[in-house]
Amino acid sequence: MIDDPHSPIGGDGSDQRPPSRDDRFGAPGPGRTVRVALVDDHHLVREGVRLVLSGAEGLEVVGEAATHQEAFDLVARTRPDVLLLDLTFPEGDGLPLLRALKSLQPSLRVVVLTMDRGSETVRQSLLAGAHGYIVKGARSPELVDAIRAVSRGEQYLHSSVTAAIVDDSIRLNRSGTQLSVREREILSLLASGYETAEVGTTLGISVHTVRRHIANLSDKLGLRGRSALVRYAVEQGLVRTRQEGPRGG
Repeated sequence: MIDDPHSPIGGDGSDQRPPSRDDRFGAPGPGRTVRVALVDDHHLVREGVRLVLSGAEGLEVVGEAATHQEAFDLVARTRPDVLLLDLTFPEGDGLPLLRALKSLQPSLRVVVLTMDRGSETVRQSLLAGAHGYIVKGARSPELVDAIRAVSRGEQYLHSSVTAAIVDDSIRLNRSGTQLSVREREILSLLASGYETAEVGTTLGISVHTVRRHIANLSDKLGLRGRSALVRYAVEQGLVRTRQEGPRGG
């Protein structure tokens, strides 16, 4: 038999192709190892997650990070299939990091792993590009299920937040007011106690742009003044837990 150098089959009959991936999702094909990266600023959490995943068939931890910059370096270096991402860091909120990492590697499947069960945090995480959301009080098999689900191109929401998301969606539909992702983010941060400059820093936009969004929100909602906007945000359940920093970890 003549070897074809372009054939995926070697001369010994073995398959020389690289590990298959699902072209729709950039996820490993059936029977392939899922490469997982961990990003959390607490060493003890990372250690515990690594221990859990070490006993799960078909999952491999390829690295871990504790800061925003370490997370960038980790993803760029290892190109993981799935990223487990906390939302609280010494640098602040993890949602801008989530968006940036998705821009760096669009095929990356992200599972948010956090203490926050708030429906608005879940919603904003999904809008930012997360494919899964699980709380740190979940059982070990649930974490493994979440990773496997998103690696197959599915969405995963932990049972403890599913009801809140359904209630939130019903409430928003009844309100009849459609807000953009950016408008929801700004309202949420204002209601969580952020000053205008802090909102801009958190979202990576200028103070002028924040003020313009606030003016547009006032016109759209027919409300005047920061207190009225904050009250609306609270009534609509848009408040997120404020991310404090720096912390020890």
